[in-house]
Amino acid sequence: MLRELGAHVLDADAIAREVVEPGTQGLAEVAARFPGVLGPDGRLDRAKLGARVFGDPAERAALNALLHPRIREAFLEKTQALDAQGVERVLYDAPLLIENGLHVGLDGVVLVWVPRPLQKERLKARDALEDAAAEARLASQLPLDDKRPHATWMVDNSGDREATRAQVKEVWRALLARG
Repeated sequence: MLRELGAHVLDADAIAREVVEPGTQGLAEVAARFPGVLGPDGRLDRAKLGARVFGDPAERAALNALLHPRIREAFLEKTQALDAQGVERVLYDAPLLIENGLHVGLDGVVLVWVPRPLQKERLKARDALEDAAAEARLASQLPLDDKRPHATWMVDNSGDREATRAQVKEVWRALLARG
């Protein structure tokens, strides 16, 4: 919705996919550390890797240690390129923003919030996950309620799309007003 309003959004999940594309050092390191996670086409089988790391905090930490520095570097390169183009505002869509302390260097935080049961149901539907798998993924993140104190703005996404859209427009106006 923010993109529709003209925002430049960098998506941490998209960047995470880029750093493990075939032929990258990131993929080579992940494949070496987590044997059996490459598909027949040589691409990362995200479902296999997810099943392995979301059930084991030590494995998840090992994956994060490999990928987070690469994601951070790619994010900085992208923000520098946007800055060189004269882009004044860049939004970083990152599920682990608070957990990784990345919010500290930002001008503000927009939290998209839903009650946990709804968050879990949406996750299960979006990723076709069983209950336990969805719970494991949610457990790997700080609960949304614990992120609230860090939020500059909050969008309650528990209603219909139009209610959410109205809140997003208000946040965008506030961002633009900051100058």
